[in-house]
Amino acid sequence: MDLVIRGARVVDGTGGPSYTADVGVHEGRIAAVGRLSGGRETVDAHGLALAPGFVDMHAHSDLALLRDPDHSAKAAQGVTLEVLGQDGLSYAPVDDRTLAGVRAAITGWNGPGDDVDFDWRTVGEYLDRLDRGFGGEGIAVNAAYLVPQGTVRAHVVGWDDRPATAAELDRMRALVADGLAQGAVGMSSGLTYTPGMYASGAELTELCRVVARYGGYYCPHHRSYGRGALAAYAEMVDLTREAGCALHLAHATMNFGENEGRAGALLALLDAALDAGADITLDSYPYTPGCTTLVALLPGWANAGGPEAVLARLRDDALAERIRHALEHEGADGCHGVPVDWSTIEVSGVADPAYAAHVGTRVDGWDTARRLLIGDRLAPTVLQHVGHEENVRAIMRHRAHTGGSDGILQGAKPHPRAYGTFPHYLGHYVRELGLLSLEECVAHLSGRPAARLRLPDRGLVRVGHRADLVLFDPDTVAAGSTYERPRTLPAGIPHVLISGRFVMRDGHRTQVLAGRSVRRTGHVSR
Repeated sequence: MDLVIRGARVVDGTGGPSYTADVGVHEGRIAAVGRLSGGRETVDAHGLALAPGFVDMHAHSDLALLRDPDHSAKAAQGVTLEVLGQDGLSYAPVDDRTLAGVRAAITGWNGPGDDVDFDWRTVGEYLDRLDRGFGGEGIAVNAAYLVPQGTVRAHVVGWDDRPATAAELDRMRALVADGLAQGAVGMSSGLTYTPGMYASGAELTELCRVVARYGGYYCPHHRSYGRGALAAYAEMVDLTREAGCALHLAHATMNFGENEGRAGALLALLDAALDAGADITLDSYPYTPGCTTLVALLPGWANAGGPEAVLARLRDDALAERIRHALEHEGADGCHGVPVDWSTIEVSGVADPAYAAHVGTRVDGWDTARRLLIGDRLAPTVLQHVGHEENVRAIMRHRAHTGGSDGILQGAKPHPRAYGTFPHYLGHYVRELGLLSLEECVAHLSGRPAARLRLPDRGLVRVGHRADLVLFDPDTVAAGSTYERPRTLPAGIPHVLISGRFVMRDGHRTQVLAGRSVRRTGHVSR
């Protein structure tokens, strides 16, 4: 054996009872589980739990993995695989025109990207770029990718609010098929973000038929998490049923005052679909506030045409007044159909240091929001304090639940979920509240997401599986990140391995770059 981990409490990712055993690693895979003799190297794991590496089912590290070889934000949490390309907007497939628009639209998620060489255009080229990583050695953690439907629409239709023509729909089908053939695991949408929100249900169904043919899954940020949330969830269930496509609901929650205490209605909807044979999973983060860009709150019509068109409308006093009225009185679709309560909107990041004083403060009204959007060129990110703890707890206990941080790493005060989601589950909700057993929670964070991704050799502590492993102390594991100090690393996670190599050792990040792209496997149906 290259490595023997001795005396660990093995929590194997199945949800079954944990047990004490040695685990042997050889050539990047788990070679034996039981009582083992010595290896070239040993680790004393008495008092520690050994689990499969955690899978972040909703990550926004699309550029972070290419600019930060350390990436302790995720590695220190025990995350060994992130799923990128979320919410319908990312950086492949693109041409030069589309890339410029996407970069501007999601600066708040990933930064402007001036420090990244965008030397790819297709999904396959982006995955190849991840594989090369830094100096050809790789990246901090593994990464899978979803074809972003909004980017595909921007590429083919543009940023306008109009139906796709038949020819355009054919081109979008082809781009989605190409991305899946090149290794993407599915397709995402952001249906409160432009231009993805302009797609009809029929258009999405046709694209999902392509996803189904390749054995992938559809991951929508659907049309509302506020007013009309249940109808928005039902739309996703219905259209994927019609398309014969697996469904994974992104950052599933029920927010705003209209939905307080209504998680049960969502779970009943999902249970009925699951009992009828639907293939559905979901992810959530264990916090109540959401996080997005400030511009995303605007109504869809105000976002039409792309970033420069949005800025022009904001500078026009008459159009800006229409936007304000839609936000404060009508309930913009970008704000989930709910009139905005500015007191719930906290600025978490800006691009221009001239606006740094706003970070950590609540937006005091439309005039401030408009000034920030124009001055910082749509870059500000915000926390939305609109969630409900009872909904968070109910959803995380569901049989189809997985963990996803939705972690935006930009900004001076990012949401603490970016650095704390996985230890917060284990420390607060398992140890302190007993809401989930340790075995059940680990299955939510490892085995179940690996099954959704159809990865036959990941997500379990099992002989032959890749040695993507995390060792943590169940008695001390905890998120270090807080709203005041969101970049603090967690406690109680001393060791993390990817393909049998230590990326975290004794609580410190090593220089190992063991991460690679993880690509869709399996046949294509015809």
